[in-house]
Amino acid sequence: MSSKEFEVNGTDYKVVLTDQIIGQVNNLKDLYNTSYEDPESFEDVSAEISSTINEIASNVEPPANDSDLDGLIQEIIKAVDSKASEIEKELQEKEKPRKKSKSKK
Repeated sequence: MSSKEFEVNGTDYKVVLTDQIIGQVNNLKDLYNTSYEDPESFEDVSAEISSTINEIASNVEPPANDSDLDGLIQEIIKAVDSKASEIEKELQEKEKPRKKSKSKK
């Protein structure tokens, strides 16, 4: 878990990137992709998109203003993507020594 702070429209927000938040963000990205790939499905998933956005926003301090919600969600998505990249790099670094030790045998 890591805490992230963002400024959106002059307001400072803070969110803790828990596994739950990361899962919700990934679900939101999947919903966005679904509606992008099949625009006719947008009406079917728009309620779920709205619900997921509200779930994510409910974990932000202070409570987000409606006018800040879009920018805030974008910042949280970026933070989750950045965290995923960090974890992937760490895993790759951990695998490198193992590969070297296997080749030495």
